[in-house]
Amino acid sequence: MKYLQTYKKLKLKEDEKDIFKYLIETLTDSIFTWDYFVGFEKVKKNIHLVEKELNLLNVLIGKDDIEKELISLISEYPNVRKVLPILIAIRNNKLKDLKIIDDFEELKSESKIDLFNPTKELTSELKEDLINFFKESGLKDIFQDKDVKSIVDYCFGVEVGMDTNARKNRTGQSMESIVENIIQKFAEKNNLDYIPQATQKKIKEKWNFDIELDKTNRIFDFAVFEKTKNKIFIIETNYYGGGGSKLKSTAGEYQYLSDFLKKQGIDLIWITDGLGWKTTKKSLFETFLHNDYLLNIELVKQGTLKDIIL
Repeated sequence: MKYLQTYKKLKLKEDEKDIFKYLIETLTDSIFTWDYFVGFEKVKKNIHLVEKELNLLNVLIGKDDIEKELISLISEYPNVRKVLPILIAIRNNKLKDLKIIDDFEELKSESKIDLFNPTKELTSELKEDLINFFKESGLKDIFQDKDVKSIVDYCFGVEVGMDTNARKNRTGQSMESIVENIIQKFAEKNNLDYIPQATQKKIKEKWNFDIELDKTNRIFDFAVFEKTKNKIFIIETNYYGGGGSKLKSTAGEYQYLSDFLKKQGIDLIWITDGLGWKTTKKSLFETFLHNDYLLNIELVKQGTLKDIIL
C-alpha cells in the first residue's frame, strides 16, 4: 500500500489499518438504478426474432385435439420447433449439454436437442417425442385450458424472467459506468488519454505500447496514459453486494495481476466496492497491504486518481 495525499487530506494516519478501516466504512450499499433489473431492449429484440413462430402457436390455444394440431402445425411450419424451448424458459444452446430422462425407473437419459432443430426430419419417433415434451412439460394443459391468451405476450414475460440472470453482468456494467464518469472528467481536465474495455490491440494501436497478457483475450476495464511520464495505468473495477467464497479468491487474483503488470512498469489501480467485502475483510486487507492502489468509489471521488496518475 502506498500512502496518498488524499489520505492525509482525510486526516487518516499513515497507518494501513486506519486507512483500511476508512475504506470498509465507506463502502457503498448500492450502485443500482431501476434499469438494472430488466434489460427491456434485449427482451424486445429476442421476442422480435421469433415473433412469427410464436404467433403461429396461438392457433393451438383451446384446441381439443391439440396433440394432432401441434404435429400438423410443426409439419407445415418447421421453424416453430426452434421456439418451443422458450415456452419452458430455456435457451436452445443450453439444451446441447442437457439430457432428459425418458425412463424414470431406469433413469435413462438422452439429449433432446434434435427435437427443436427444424432441419432434422420429422420422423414418427420425433413426433412422439414432441408430443411427450408437450405433455410432460405442462404446456399441453396451459394451451388447452386457455391459461394464456397470447403466446407472444406469454414469452415476453418469460424473457423478462430469464433476463434477470443477466443482472450479474449489469452489476459490472453499472460499476464501470460510475467509474468511467469519474475517469472521463479527470482525463478531460488533465489532458489524459484513456481507453475503456482496453485490449492489447487497442493499447498498441493508440499508444504504441506492447503489453503482455496473463490470459488470452484479457480485456481491462480501463487503461489510462499519462503522456509526460510515458506511463500506462490499468484500472479494474467490480462491485460485490453480497458475500461468498469467491471474494477470497478474487482478492488473491488482484495481487497476482498487480505483480504481473508491475514487472512491465504498469501500475494497477483496483477500484472495488460493495458491502459484500464486509464478509471477507481479511482477504481484502491482505490485498490492500500487498497492492499499491486498492480503492473504493468514495476514495476515488476524494481525489486519489490525481495522487496516483499525475
